[in-house]
Amino acid sequence: MIIFRLLRESVSFAFQSLRVNKLRTLLSLLGITIGIFAMISVFTVIDSLEKQIRDSVSSLGDDVIYIQKWPWEFSQDYAWWKYMNRPVPTLEEYELIKDNAKNIAACAYMGSAMRNVSYEAVNTNSPILVATHDYKDNREFDISKGRYFSEKESLVGSNVAIIGYNIAENLFSGGNPIGKEIKVDGQRVSVIGVFDKEGANMMSTSHDYLIMLPVNYGKRIFKLNSNELNPMIMTRAKSDVSIQQMNDELEILLRSHRRLSPLEEPNFALNQASMISQGVDKIFATIDIAGIIIGGFAILVGGFGIANIMFVSVKERTRMIGIQKAIGAKSGFILTQFLFEAVVLSLMGGVLGLILIYIGTLIGSSLVDFEFVLSFSNILTGLIISGVIGVISGFWPAKQAADLDPVVAMNQA
Repeated sequence: MIIFRLLRESVSFAFQSLRVNKLRTLLSLLGITIGIFAMISVFTVIDSLEKQIRDSVSSLGDDVIYIQKWPWEFSQDYAWWKYMNRPVPTLEEYELIKDNAKNIAACAYMGSAMRNVSYEAVNTNSPILVATHDYKDNREFDISKGRYFSEKESLVGSNVAIIGYNIAENLFSGGNPIGKEIKVDGQRVSVIGVFDKEGANMMSTSHDYLIMLPVNYGKRIFKLNSNELNPMIMTRAKSDVSIQQMNDELEILLRSHRRLSPLEEPNFALNQASMISQGVDKIFATIDIAGIIIGGFAILVGGFGIANIMFVSVKERTRMIGIQKAIGAKSGFILTQFLFEAVVLSLMGGVLGLILIYIGTLIGSSLVDFEFVLSFSNILTGLIISGVIGVISGFWPAKQAADLDPVVAMNQA
């Protein structure tokens, strides 16, 4: 009951201070508001960016290995010209892995390059993805209209295509593209399907802006073993097999096929999503520290504002403090009362800062193709920081009030 009474009185004193000294109090609260806004808004942007990157990385698959010419992590001890001289993965190697690997559940060959695409008078440039039929077993996606390639169409290389949601909108202006013929690099292909809208992601793995062709038809447009196409082999591990087991098996098969001795450096890369995740962890750990430093200076200014208003409050209520102590109020009661008041004022500034951040996330998300989210953890962090700043900023003024001599205090003018 004493705690609730202290809280009620402190809230009352805080609001009374606001009413009596509106301009001074609001200017003081502005410091903590700006501080919380600066720190939590930085955390909100960082967290939103990190979430989008991690969601994009997850689309690569935690149980998938990409066999490529280029690694996703470059070694400083490996000469750049050795990377340049590496051969690209081939269809022959895809067939070798598909037929001989025991630890894979699915395997697909794919590559992509930019080409001109047109329908009647509409022209655009788009990534053209060529892939084997089992691409669907390695990469999750939905088709909103039409269908996927049949095995026969993939095998014989039929001139059929599945187009992205945005490509369909750009070429056909919302009309039904199924059965229509488009030109890809001058070659006529028939649209049999439209990928469901996925939205943009940080890894550029969305299907929205690409056109997919069977790899055996893609031979007519591309030279499959070229660097331009950047071909890769995508393999997915069986459910009871670790990705490391699959990695070891793939390395053995590729070394044997490319006639590499055990002591020779590999001339291929086995890339995994975990490589990117580890890099993301390091980057955002550094960014978080920078955010704390930036927000910390703003919070420091806000803390001085709260301390200033509390010193003035003690000065104005010196006689009242003397009367309270004269009728039996303990020093601890006075100390706690002023600390509560400082915390309440600080929390008010913090809540105002969080409200501004929330409004900012709504405005930002509506203006750009990016979702800003004020998470519960960041709200809680903002409130905790506000409370701590209130305690720290209000302690010395509260102690000064608690140490006043009642006789001297009551005689203050």
